Amino acid sequence: ARKQPKPLRTVVAWRGRAEWDQVMVGLYCGDSRLQQDALDRVSAWKSRYGIKMPLAVDCTAELIRCKVLDSTGKLKSHELILSYGLAIVRFVNLITERKQKMVNIPLRQLAKEVNIPEWIVNLRHELTHGKLPRLAQCRKGCDVVLDWLRKMYWNRQLGNNLCEEDEDEDEEEEQEEVEAYAELDNDAWE
Repeated sequence: ARKQPKPLRTVVAWRGRAEWDQVMVGLYCGDSRLQQDALDRVSAWKSRYGIKMPLAVDCTAELIRCKVLDSTGKLKSHELILSYGLAIVRFVNLITERKQKMVNIPLRQLAKEVNIPEWIVNLRHELTHGKLPRLAQCRKGCDVVLDWLRKMYWNRQLGNNLCEEDEDEDEEEEQEEVEAYAELDNDAWE
């Protein structure tokens, strides 16, 4: 009888599924103390895993770090805009970069392929090339991106389809986000 080869094992930075789930819940719980604990855990993973750290985990941690800093009330509006801005720019760039081929493909098209709302790409463009947007826009952008990461990455890691929303609801939410962004943008011009 032939011996069956042992399945290859993957080495990861987290101790096990329970730790992974605990960090995901901590990041998304809304309690800044628990979020900080989860961020500390992600920092430990990053020190063990280095560049192998999943981009979605890294992006989630950076965006949550912005929210935790914001909740302290210690940073000025301009500092928060820069903090949120950097995290949003990194998210869009890193997530779309993986889809970039040998030929340059417009960022809007890449973002559309992975269901990143167009107004997030516009916000990224403003942050990198234009006048800095208002803090409210950055906060809203952070929330939308965190929701995208939860749906497109974290829930899929959990195998949790119960958290997935109906496609019609997603379309309605996206339209509401576009309208909310337009309102924020109009407020900036007034």
